[in-house]
Amino acid sequence: MIDLASANNGSIRHARGAVQIIGDACPHMPWQDKPAGYPHVVWRYSNNPVIPRDLFPTANSIFNSAVVPYKGKFAGVFRCDNTARDMQIHAGFSDDGLNWEINPERIRFTNTTDDPEVVRWEYGYDPRVVWIEDRFYVTWCNGYHGPTIGMAWTKDFHAFHKMENSLLPFNRNGVLFPRKIGGKYVMLSRPSDNGHTPFGDIYLSASPDMTHWGCHRYVMGTKGGWQSTKIGTGPIPIETSEGWLMIYHGVLTSCNGFVYSFGAALLDIDEPWKVIARTHPYLLNPRENYELVGDVPNVAFPCAAVTDVGFGDRYAPGSSVSFDRLTAFSFTSRSPSISANTFSPVPSAGPPMSIVCRFVFTRGCSSPAPGSRRSISTATFDLGCSTPVRIPGAPSSMNSKISALASVPSIACTAE
Repeated sequence: MIDLASANNGSIRHARGAVQIIGDACPHMPWQDKPAGYPHVVWRYSNNPVIPRDLFPTANSIFNSAVVPYKGKFAGVFRCDNTARDMQIHAGFSDDGLNWEINPERIRFTNTTDDPEVVRWEYGYDPRVVWIEDRFYVTWCNGYHGPTIGMAWTKDFHAFHKMENSLLPFNRNGVLFPRKIGGKYVMLSRPSDNGHTPFGDIYLSASPDMTHWGCHRYVMGTKGGWQSTKIGTGPIPIETSEGWLMIYHGVLTSCNGFVYSFGAALLDIDEPWKVIARTHPYLLNPRENYELVGDVPNVAFPCAAVTDVGFGDRYAPGSSVSFDRLTAFSFTSRSPSISANTFSPVPSAGPPMSIVCRFVFTRGCSSPAPGSRRSISTATFDLGCSTPVRIPGAPSSMNSKISALASVPSIACTAE
């Protein structure tokens, strides 16, 4: 069920229930419906892997891909380790998002400064790409006496213009927001070390000019289970009327080494270092052979996602997910027949009814946290029941929408 509420300046505000997904339509986005009977939130493309590891002769492996819509087709920047095991980033193009041509030569940067040190190259990996204002910006883990956040811009994925490194070593997972917030460019990152980093939390930095970065803020850290060792940002955050949807990876240290999975968090729209909620279970973890075996085994590591606001769905190379089910903020669903978990209320200032859309998507929601003005006291919503839900004091239209949730699933989240 889709309601395209309005179109403004080329962007579509897509409303499903009380939630707006803010961005550009991508009607040619690859999509594969969820397999019948599949019980999870994210599902894999049946013909994975989309890109073989040896697409061109000098490639040892191709992975951690940053894909964006481009002129009615797709373009991207890819980590391509060569047969000398040099870590490089390459540009590529695709008509359909599934069949790719990747330049066998790594990206060669032009210098945006007078200092040759800017284009000095050691290594590069794990790119992200985002459109901001009038160009695409690329960030990646750049070798400069240790890992830091490299930055460049392009308008055609042929000419890439290298900028100053944004942060000092050691740092990884630099991810830009797709617009200014509070008049500044904003980036997430994960400070690290010069090795395989057995720790790591997500931080935020801001800049007036994409060169000078400061105003550093702590965003969130590790939790138990699948995200107990370290976490790091994944794709570009997605703007919604409820906040910024941030998909992130988490790492568990097992007796056999690191295991990479991913989940999601919702960040405040104006102060994105403030976490509204985050998933308690992972959304996807390594299960298939191409995830369990490789140069680095046991990895599900997201670097990009394409959103079609015309359908409210997301495509990451190799996987699909219903956007609304991922945010747990919808009154409708593509496939409502999966089991639900709990979504906890989030203490925050504001009118009591303003939180309704944040935690009615719940099976067996426990009593809200003490002092939470956005909570509905002792309210329990069973998404599997057929009895209409009634919230005292809520308008009849809201109660009708909540009652429509009888068979709509959600994901498990915990308040931050």
